Amino acid sequence: MVEETEYRSTYNAVNQRRCRFEKAVLTRRCACTCSTRFYLADREGISCDSSRAGERCNRFLQLLRGKARFALGVRTTDDPLPHAREIKVQNGGLLGLQQVLHPEPGNSNRIDDITGLLQRAENRYGSLEQLPYQEIVKAIVHFEGRPRSRTNR
Repeated sequence: MVEETEYRSTYNAVNQRRCRFEKAVLTRRCACTCSTRFYLADREGISCDSSRAGERCNRFLQLLRGKARFALGVRTTDDPLPHAREIKVQNGGLLGLQQVLHPEPGNSNRIDDITGLLQRAENRYGSLEQLPYQEIVKAIVHFEGRPRSRTNR
């Protein structure tokens, strides 16, 4: 436990501006032109290179969590979500937004630039608050992460 506490302390010192979609980027399904990958001990982290993009991402992520609260069976968004639910919110939310912006068949199951996607969404809808969250939440609900490995314990 002490090692994890020391790791978190060092991580926070090294990563002054944490990527809000770090979990999604670490799944390798999403990328962002404003992110930088770094390594600490044997783990990877993602930092954000732009305060403006970070603020936009934070606002979108808070909206996603709030709009998906009922679908995820969560009463409040004040507490951190469990890892698997956070992965659903981040990946499913970004993929859902991409589907809303680009509904053509064969649309990629990968996000190449989170910042660009959010900029296009703001340009089209006027603000992140005006996005069609009922469609985006459907993608969150249907998102499936990696299947659990079957190891004998």
